[in-house]
Amino acid sequence: MKAAINHRLNVGRINRLLILPFLFLSYQGLAQRKISALGPEHPPRPITIYVNPAQGLSFGAFYQGSSGGTVIIYPNGSRSTTGSVIQTSQGVSFSPAIFEVDAEPGTVVTISNGPDVILTGSTGGTVSLHIGNADLGSPFTTTAVSPARTQIRIGGTLTLTNPLASPPGNYSGTFSVTFIQP
Repeated sequence: MKAAINHRLNVGRINRLLILPFLFLSYQGLAQRKISALGPEHPPRPITIYVNPAQGLSFGAFYQGSSGGTVIIYPNGSRSTTGSVIQTSQGVSFSPAIFEVDAEPGTVVTISNGPDVILTGSTGGTVSLHIGNADLGSPFTTTAVSPARTQIRIGGTLTLTNPLASPPGNYSGTFSVTFIQP
């Protein structure tokens, strides 16, 4: 079963390239559950999984220097920058995307990231987004017993080339992540 999730990434107004991205995520599906008093059994066939996009990927606030660089959000929720990009808090949080997978415990799920995407700015310019790895790896095995869900955290990397190519403005684009139960 394939469950593709497309994400809309909206990057807020930036002052000298202060990026405030938000993801609006949607997916609908069904989940089948089977609970055994003797312990978990193999999931029933066909296996149905439900993926809930619980939290969007957010890069927080930062400034771009003269030569560009990257902003990296890791699955554990930490952030780093390279090149001339400078981190700043300004009261804006950053976080990985969080997905909640509802499936029978023991279900093996593979994550397939879509290609890198180009986010376009409201005042011109572009920023490249690369979706990172999941904290549980891929493939992973669901562990939560319904109504709980197995949480997956996925980070990403923004690449900024220079202030002329990525001027201040609002950036937006779409990326996809597919959850596959073979």
